[in-house]
Amino acid sequence: MRGRNYRGAKDQVKKDKVYGLSEAIALLKQIKYAKFDESIELHLNTTAEGLRGEVSLPHATGKTVRVAIVDEALLEKLAENKIDFDVLVSHPSFMPKLARYAKILGPRGLMPNPKTGTISLKPEEVAKKFAGGLMKWKSEVKFPLIHQMIGKISADDKAIAENVEGFIKSVGQDKVKTVFMKTTMSPALQISVS
Repeated sequence: MRGRNYRGAKDQVKKDKVYGLSEAIALLKQIKYAKFDESIELHLNTTAEGLRGEVSLPHATGKTVRVAIVDEALLEKLAENKIDFDVLVSHPSFMPKLARYAKILGPRGLMPNPKTGTISLKPEEVAKKFAGGLMKWKSEVKFPLIHQMIGKISADDKAIAENVEGFIKSVGQDKVKTVFMKTTMSPALQISVS
């Protein structure tokens, strides 16, 4: 059973309506009831599963990405189970040394690998990209769905709209069937893809 605030917000959302992007952003800001700065999420139904890519959104998402490059000092921290990063970038020469920490890093999605672009001969350049807001995205393994945080509700309407458009463009409009947008606590609104 949902709370009174959620039900009140849901009453303001027309169930079968496809909202224009600016209209959807305005409505999400209007029905906001949480006392914290909620994230804005996109949920895309796509034409295929197994899609993946990367995008640098035009505006910050409000989340600071802590990027680390593997070196001897970081290996010592890992030996003590200290993880203070969101993305780990490695030179190929460090991969054999990192293998012993796969059980710690793997389940958290932090183990560097070529598919995520986190193994590089120039790890400093890759680290700069991630720190600058590069986001990796992929559809769910067995379903044609993509879930992505693209900003905070406190952001300017134009910035939110440009991040939404940038993300959809990265996936490819021809690969997107439907798009739903919501905040952390709100009901979802279907938005127009075009």
